[in-house]
Amino acid sequence: MSNDPGADGYPMASILRWPAHDIAESWRRELPGVRTESIEIITPVWRVAKLLADDRRRTLAELGVDPSTLDLLSVIRRAGPPYELTTREITRRTLVTPGAVSQRVARAERAGLVARAPSSASRRAVAVRLTDAGHRLIETTVRRLLEHEADLIGGLAPDERQALTGLLARLERTLAPEPG
Repeated sequence: MSNDPGADGYPMASILRWPAHDIAESWRRELPGVRTESIEIITPVWRVAKLLADDRRRTLAELGVDPSTLDLLSVIRRAGPPYELTTREITRRTLVTPGAVSQRVARAERAGLVARAPSSASRRAVAVRLTDAGHRLIETTVRRLLEHEADLIGGLAPDERQALTGLLARLERTLAPEPG
């Protein structure tokens, strides 16, 4: 291992000796022959996910929005004009249960962020549309949240972000392949 600085200025020896590496080394020593190659990928992914989830909760609390409301308003806003989806479509796009969607919609409706109406696509379907207040809230929140989260990954060079994006997408596809 070299003590020469890597691309980020840290000595290469410290890059290679991080907590996940030490954990993997310990298991190789304690249980020789056990496959440990996952530790140096999954452990940091878990740690990074926890750090990001904690940061997002704090940031959303500062912005006055809970994660489930952000999820609901975001999926409707990303649908484009007229900023309306059926509850079935919201369920499909958010990957939460119909009961959870119903609770989220009811809470957002009480807060004046969405309005429900019969869907024009089907008499039995319920459409959920952003109100002006919901539209303003989601636009402001997403702008501030994405700016903040861009700062969080600012320590990675553009080519590193691109490589990480590709690797994470590939890993996700292997773990949860799209139904075919």
